[in-house]
Amino acid sequence: MSNKSSQNPAIDKATRIFHFIANHEGATYSQIFQGLSLPQSSTSALLNSLVTNGLLRQNDGKYYLGLVLYEFGNKAIEQFNIRELATAPLTYLRDKTNLACHLGILDGRSAIYLAKLESPNAITIKSWLGKRLSLHASGLGKILLAWLPEQEIDQLLPDEQLPQYTQNTIITRTDFKAELKTVRERGWAFDNEEDLEGITCIAVPVFDHHGKVVAAISTSGVRFQMPDDKIDTFAKYATEAANMLSSSISK
Repeated sequence: MSNKSSQNPAIDKATRIFHFIANHEGATYSQIFQGLSLPQSSTSALLNSLVTNGLLRQNDGKYYLGLVLYEFGNKAIEQFNIRELATAPLTYLRDKTNLACHLGILDGRSAIYLAKLESPNAITIKSWLGKRLSLHASGLGKILLAWLPEQEIDQLLPDEQLPQYTQNTIITRTDFKAELKTVRERGWAFDNEEDLEGITCIAVPVFDHHGKVVAAISTSGVRFQMPDDKIDTFAKYATEAANMLSSSISK
């Protein structure tokens, strides 16, 4: 252990605990102090403090990373120059689809646009940097939730009944979770006029080097710009763009 870390033993222990839990996808109290060779008494007090502050959560006798860490991670991504890294992938996607393309992250209980490239078409959709979108009725929102643990999804969507924006909006959490299963299996999400009448969107996850979803890339347009026979092709282009960004982030 370096001198720098030994000067902050509590922070060093907490960091080791975070890494241990992340690598084991959750761990019991005994697994943590035995696996890290930590003293039982101070480990118990530290775990309780981390749970109280939302850095860890406890369920069925096991500790998991808390939602606060996920929120911190998103803020770190926002502060990281991901916008610059996203320029080339978004340009590629825009040129392939001729539609507006966005980069978004999870921010609290919303998806938010961090970057946008306008469509070259005369008909465009209205969006802007910093615009917030609902999690259950947007392509970005679906992607940003699809790979989260179910308990975190429940925290972000605490009610079974969900707001309805159009006749296509998914209005129950149960049905939405079924939609997320489809998203994970397919690898991309589709907003079928669920947030706004006449507007469709395809979104794809951006992964970090740990395989965690840290952002999403999307392409959006009015319904006739995204006909059924082009959806799979546009999803392929979006996946290629997202893979480009994932590779850049992981370097």
